[in-house]
Amino acid sequence: MKRTKHIAFFKFKSTCTPDDIAEVWRIIENLPRQIPGILGLTWGENTSTEGLSEGFTHSFVLLFENAAARDAYLPHPAHQAAVAKVVPQLERVVVCDHECDA
Repeated sequence: MKRTKHIAFFKFKSTCTPDDIAEVWRIIENLPRQIPGILGLTWGENTSTEGLSEGFTHSFVLLFENAAARDAYLPHPAHQAAVAKVVPQLERVVVCDHECDA
């Protein structure tokens, strides 16, 4: 069965404090407990040495049971509440999804 990975890259606003960034991660860490179909979450600060980050400093990956679970996550009230709190802290966000083998 194909799983779906949902990957987001964040560039925080220059006005964000370390506490603001910690709050964003607290919000994101709660999503797997609130939304069915999320199998895993990893997140962290960019550690790449390639110099290709274009100012994106953090990312997270959600692993979903399948594309249908990802599709249910997008309009889920918990996700929408997270978006409402997180997006105002961001200068830019990029999201990319792909399927992977179980």
